[in-house]
Amino acid sequence: MMDLDPKQYEQVNLRDDDVRNIVWSYLVHNCFKETAKAFLSSAGMKNPTEPTLDMDTRKLILQYVQEGKALNAIELTEQLAPKLLESNMDLHFDLLTLHFIDLIRARKCSEALEFGQKKLIGFGKVQKYVVKLEDVMALMAYDDPEKSPMFHLLSSDYRQSVAEGLNQAILEHANMPANSELERLAQQATVVRQYLHELDKDAHSPFSVKTFVNQ
Repeated sequence: MMDLDPKQYEQVNLRDDDVRNIVWSYLVHNCFKETAKAFLSSAGMKNPTEPTLDMDTRKLILQYVQEGKALNAIELTEQLAPKLLESNMDLHFDLLTLHFIDLIRARKCSEALEFGQKKLIGFGKVQKYVVKLEDVMALMAYDDPEKSPMFHLLSSDYRQSVAEGLNQAILEHANMPANSELERLAQQATVVRQYLHELDKDAHSPFSVKTFVNQ
């Protein structure tokens, strides 16, 4: 629920401290440790509002996902956030299938089949995983999986989406916000601008992220 009437949001001004905290939150959320330290010093901030939660370890976990080392990411996640993957089957499934996909990409089909039978077959008993599991397994049927109908599963965008989901889950596990303040502000701005547009379509144009960022 919004604290203000949405029609009043365009008159709300952010203080410099608020802006600095938003930037700090974004840097910490995305594990930009050195940049965050430099920003902290240059901005003269002494008491940041955003906890840091071992940025070095989180950054390494995300790098593992993006570099095709999903099993390393799983191992390190279990150290940083014990029992997270046990309680979040969707995330665990995404990481395991990512490793399977990387084996297919490397043309290690025998190893991929063995891994699938050992680690993925159990997910086939849960209906919501069946379709994706079928898509992932189908990659083995193609000489060039990147030209298959499931090519998006091998894309860097898909790998990035898994990494982002993992980062959010780790933060939530530590009772921290899953999204940075900048992301939450953009989401709020989207809702407000769309609401205003519906109220008066002539006075307010539809919300555009590009326009929002460039303002």
